[in-house]
Amino acid sequence: MKVVDVDGPDLRAGLGIASLASLDGALALHVHSAIDASLASSWAEGVRSARAAWVSDFDGAQFSLGRAWYTHLEQNRADAYFRDVQGSDARVEEACPGLARTMRGFVERLAGAPAFQRSGWCGPGVHVFPAGAHVAKQGGDIHFDTEGLTPVHARERAPSFTMVLMLAPPERAGGLRVWDVRYADTDAYEDEDLDRPSAVCEYAAGDLVVIDSYRLHQIQPFPGTRDRISATCHAAFVAGQWETWF
Repeated sequence: MKVVDVDGPDLRAGLGIASLASLDGALALHVHSAIDASLASSWAEGVRSARAAWVSDFDGAQFSLGRAWYTHLEQNRADAYFRDVQGSDARVEEACPGLARTMRGFVERLAGAPAFQRSGWCGPGVHVFPAGAHVAKQGGDIHFDTEGLTPVHARERAPSFTMVLMLAPPERAGGLRVWDVRYADTDAYEDEDLDRPSAVCEYAAGDLVVIDSYRLHQIQPFPGTRDRISATCHAAFVAGQWETWF
């Protein structure tokens, strides 16, 4: 098992279903320079300028621009998520013009099919992990990305993947560790799973990492004074079409 490296120009030219299918035999796809670093920097600055609109999660351990489903689910704030879909999408678009459209475009290029925002759910958004806070010190939770999937979808391992686009990496480290461990009908994992082969995708600004939603992963700790700012889009094949959410 390894990480498959892809050049951004190749993705933008349209690699089609072969790239998405390659996740079956890879830990992740790492698309280098999926967008220009200057555009990533511009969007990151837009996120910083919109700080008043950030959503605080887990007592300030992390923030988002736009509402993220898993943070609201884990904090019993689902109602706030669904009440604010239009506002969430509008705030992301104002701070990062074209980001949501770009992320859905990546889904379409990888899947080789049209992709649509999941009805009633928030579109792609941005996570901010502050320097010196919990994730910077300890790393993120070790988890699978199954929160937005129905039990039947997850049980059948129907197609689903996550894309993370780096807008502003920390000064060093802070990559995504991905293990050769697949979801086995439970969100829990065993200690010995962490001894399985793994790899860390270290992002540069503008890089895109794509993982199967059923693969165990974790954001790595990072030192320094620079926040880690990244955009996320989840995608799943539901009722004959690809749908996306944050």
